[in-house]
Amino acid sequence: MLNSRNILQIEDQHSLNDFCVRCGLSRYVALDTEFVSENRYRPELCLLQVASDDEIAIVDTLKIRDLNPFWDMLTSGEHTTITHAAREEFLFCYRACGRCPKKLFDIQLAAAFVGFEYPASYSNLVTQITGEFIVKGETRTDWKNRPLSQRQISYAIADVEYLHPLCIQLSELLDSTQRTNWYFEEIESWIKALVQIESEPQWHRVSGASKLNRRSLASLRELWLLRDAQAQNSNRSPKRIIPDDLLIELAKRGSPQPASFKSIRGFENRVHRDLMSLIAEAIQRANDLPDSKLPGKMDRGKSINLGLLGQFLTTILGVVCQQQKIAPNLVGTAQDLRDLAAWRLGQIPRKNVPCMSTGWRAKIVGSTIEKAFDGTIALRVDNPSSAQPLSIEELK
Repeated sequence: MLNSRNILQIEDQHSLNDFCVRCGLSRYVALDTEFVSENRYRPELCLLQVASDDEIAIVDTLKIRDLNPFWDMLTSGEHTTITHAAREEFLFCYRACGRCPKKLFDIQLAAAFVGFEYPASYSNLVTQITGEFIVKGETRTDWKNRPLSQRQISYAIADVEYLHPLCIQLSELLDSTQRTNWYFEEIESWIKALVQIESEPQWHRVSGASKLNRRSLASLRELWLLRDAQAQNSNRSPKRIIPDDLLIELAKRGSPQPASFKSIRGFENRVHRDLMSLIAEAIQRANDLPDSKLPGKMDRGKSINLGLLGQFLTTILGVVCQQQKIAPNLVGTAQDLRDLAAWRLGQIPRKNVPCMSTGWRAKIVGSTIEKAFDGTIALRVDNPSSAQPLSIEELK
C-alpha cells in the first residue's frame, strides 16, 4: 500500500465543501466513481473517490445532494485531473456543470501510447508499472446499498490510490518517447467527440439508419426524439422504451396507423400500449414535413467483401505498432481499416474514413498503409519463433 494520506469518509455538505477548498489547492486531483447504470437513462452516481496531495476522500453521493462545489473545483484551478478510462467521470462532470475537468490525464489512454495494451484495466496497469497487486473483489457490488462494508471502502480507496504514481511514470515515458504531444492531441479529440455525442441527438447512429430513405430518416429522427424524452422522464434505458430494431421498422413503414404497428412481430410485447398514440404523432410529424426539411440521405457504401484486405491491413498495423511500441487498437480498429480500404476502392466518401494521413497516426503508420495500397511493401515471415514472427519488406 502506498497510502500515507488521511482517509476521509464524507457524508455531509459541510465536510464536502471544506474538502473541496483544500483539494482545490492540490497539485493533482485523482478521481474515480462508482455508479449503477443498468436499465437507467443515465448512470446513478453512488460514490466519489478522490485523492489529493494529502488526503483520500470517499464521498457518499447518495447522502450529499449538492455536488456542485466538487465539480466547480474539478473544472477550475491549476491542478491535473487524473483518471483511468475517464468516460463516465468526464460525463458526470460535464452534465453537472457544462465544463470539462481541468488538465485531464487518462491513465488508460496514456499507457497505450507507450506500449501497453489498449484498453488495459486499472489493476493490470498498477501491477505492470508499479509492481503492486490490487485485489479486485467488488466489481459486481451494488453501490447503492448502505452501509458500505469495510471491504467496499478498501476497494474504493485502491481505485484512486495509485493514479498519481501511474501518472508520474507514464508522463515520464511519454516525454522520453516524445509522445506527450500525441497524447494531448488525442485527448483533445476524444473530449471534442464526447461533447458532441452528449450535446447532439444521435438518431443517425441507430443501426440500420443508412438503409433508410430521406422520409424514413425523418420518421426515425422523430421516433428517436420521442424515445429519448420518454426514457429521460422515466429514467429508463431508451432501448427498453422502444428497441432499435423496432425504431427502424417503424420508420421504414412510415405509417401512423396503429394497425401497422401491431403487424410488426413482437411489437405489442416490447412496446407499452400507452406509447401508441405518441408514436403515431411522431410519424405523422415526419410525414407532414416538406421535402426541403427532410434529413439528407446517409452515405452508404456498396456491399463488397473487404475481409481479406482488412485482415492484411490489420496485420501490417500490428507489426508496425509492435515495432513502435504503441497499442494497435488506439491507432485504428479492424473496422477503421476496412473503411479505409472501402474508400480507396471508391465505395464510401472520404469524410467517413478514419484519418491516418494527418496528426500522430500519420507518423506511426500513415506512409506504411499507403505503401500497402500501392503494392510497394510485403509481409514476410522473418523469425517464426520470435514474439513478432513477421516483418515488413520494401519491394523494389
